[in-house]
Amino acid sequence: MKIAITYENGQIFQHFGRTEAFKIYEIEEGAVVSSKVIGTDGNGHGALAGYLMEQGVCTLICGGMGGGAKMALEQAGIEVYAGVSGDADQAVDAYLAGNLSITTEANCNHHGHGDHEGHEGGCHRHEGHNHEGGCGGGCHH
Repeated sequence: MKIAITYENGQIFQHFGRTEAFKIYEIEEGAVVSSKVIGTDGNGHGALAGYLMEQGVCTLICGGMGGGAKMALEQAGIEVYAGVSGDADQAVDAYLAGNLSITTEANCNHHGHGDHEGHEGGCHRHEGHNHEGGCGGGCHH
């Protein structure tokens, strides 16, 4: 399973559509086995969903995101955790432990990014999703 995080200087970049890099984590048996930082190859907004799908990403952790991007990612089969901030590596550890604090309704409206309103909560998993073993080898949630 692969997890991608919008990435800048070790932190979660707060605008999905303008991110210039992702940190991709390879997960096996509930643990990070490798990670690498990749550029977006000049892709932005809507094109990023296809780009992440090509990379084999199952889950995206990011800051703010518009509704169109979220819909495109979900249609591509990528689980989205928006509204997350802070250290990228710590966010992945929290995700794997089932303790990732997220804002489920985080949207970027491109006119200000100070208020991302939503619900605080734990790791909202899809029914039957095995957190320890990843996505069962694929991106089927």
